[in-house]
Amino acid sequence: MSPVKKNPIRSTSGSPTKRKPRAKRRPEAVPGYTFDKSRADRVVKFIETFCVMSKGEWAGEPMKLHPWQIHDIIEPMFGWVDSTGARRYRTSAIFTPKKNGKSTLLSALALYFLIGDGEQGAEVWGAACDRAQAGIIFREAAAMVRASPSLSRVIEVIDSTKTLIHKASNSRYSVLSSDSWRAEGINASAVLLDETHSQRDRRLYDALRYAGAARRQPMLCSISTAGYDRTPSAIWWELWQYCERVGLDPKSDPTFFGKIYAASIDDDFWDKKTWYKANPSLGKCISLRSFRADAVEAKNSSSKLNAWLRYRLNVPTQSDTRWFKPEDWAACNGTPLEPLHGRACFAGIDMADNLDITAVVYSFPSVDGSYDLDCRFFVPEDGVAEREKKDNIPYSQWIRDGWITTTDGARLDHERLGAEIIEYSARHNIRKIGVDPFNIGSVATQLQRAGLEVQTIWQSIGSLTSPSKLLEGLVASKKIRHGGNPVLAWMAGNVQVTTDSSGNIKPDKAKSTEKIDGIVATILGLALASTSDESLTNVWEIHAI
Repeated sequence: MSPVKKNPIRSTSGSPTKRKPRAKRRPEAVPGYTFDKSRADRVVKFIETFCVMSKGEWAGEPMKLHPWQIHDIIEPMFGWVDSTGARRYRTSAIFTPKKNGKSTLLSALALYFLIGDGEQGAEVWGAACDRAQAGIIFREAAAMVRASPSLSRVIEVIDSTKTLIHKASNSRYSVLSSDSWRAEGINASAVLLDETHSQRDRRLYDALRYAGAARRQPMLCSISTAGYDRTPSAIWWELWQYCERVGLDPKSDPTFFGKIYAASIDDDFWDKKTWYKANPSLGKCISLRSFRADAVEAKNSSSKLNAWLRYRLNVPTQSDTRWFKPEDWAACNGTPLEPLHGRACFAGIDMADNLDITAVVYSFPSVDGSYDLDCRFFVPEDGVAEREKKDNIPYSQWIRDGWITTTDGARLDHERLGAEIIEYSARHNIRKIGVDPFNIGSVATQLQRAGLEVQTIWQSIGSLTSPSKLLEGLVASKKIRHGGNPVLAWMAGNVQVTTDSSGNIKPDKAKSTEKIDGIVATILGLALASTSDESLTNVWEIHAI
């Protein structure tokens, strides 16, 4: 028996009637709000009609929004309305990696809020951590105005005060920074906050949060890259977590819009699919060739990896640059190939506060370009138990195992420290000793009186970048042997580096999570060893005892 075929629904004319496809439900939909696409289309039309690109290969051309900017950002932000027709969203937070067109989008939105939103007496504020950063959005918006025949006729640009004025509606765009966070009485119709992760604290954000309370449909929109400070006071991290929470349950806060473009911790960071996932403008604002080159560099350089993860994949990291991976450092857990006795030695001393740990690291170069390290650490005996409890670091165990030497009293015994170094020099061929000038005075005098050559090495990035990169390369190529010293390994896990615009690096004690004195002392010794005018063929010269 053949199955019964259901008759299609027919019209009065007798021909089948096609069912109207059901509109796809948007993920941010919640009861009480209606999606009006025409409201979002108005924003898109304004930007693509009046905003003109001012630089790059598209300079002079009308701005063309990327699909992700239209469908993922503008449509939800501007398309949802409440029962009165006012915009649903009052606060939005968007996170993308660098070079995905954040500043350009903010600049175009600033101009829309200024003259396209239908707000009389609009007050639009471009905010950032300082006036220089806030000025980036202003300069881009001002350039768009000057490049557009339509906008330049109706908007006045005042560069001296970073202001845009639309006299016909009595509206203005102004710049605000965290330097002026105390400014009260702002009646903002829109606030555009750039690079939230750079905010030193939350005061500016809190001051602006309710600045539009008197407006019918205000907007506070922040756009940022991920940061690394994940303390409770970090406003970017609070917004990031809130984006995730509201994304899972839009009903929990229907007036907050959040969007994050980022690689997840489970993604393969070197897979091209991950790159596109995190970078919606890859291949457009960013060339794939350039991106791939940056990836190769980050994969081969531990000092650049975390910065690449944060800026290119929008992965929140503990710091800009965690210098050494634990597995790379552990792979250098070797013992000297030859006895240290008689080999040329270059020492580095990093003196800590009198109440803290001081490091002396002896570096022994080999003819093959590798190095052996011999480390000594010193702490005052009084207070060890307190520091161990406070820092949760096994100082007592390290002292028992001989990795740390204690000196009597509550303050470091400088004379004992100097005597220990002099005694070491009697058994080893110390050519030079590099010192951080901080707090070294009496010890340096003691060493010089004993006939040892002491050389000050200033802690500038210019002085430390070469030996820092040398250490980085030695670890990467497994050409440094540290003998598994647990104190030095702990410090290697703590150290973070500062990188300047030229790619120079140096350890940064302020950024680092804990003590790094042993790594600094290592770098001071390497600075002398690598610049010694003595041929490496002489490093085995026997030292007369």
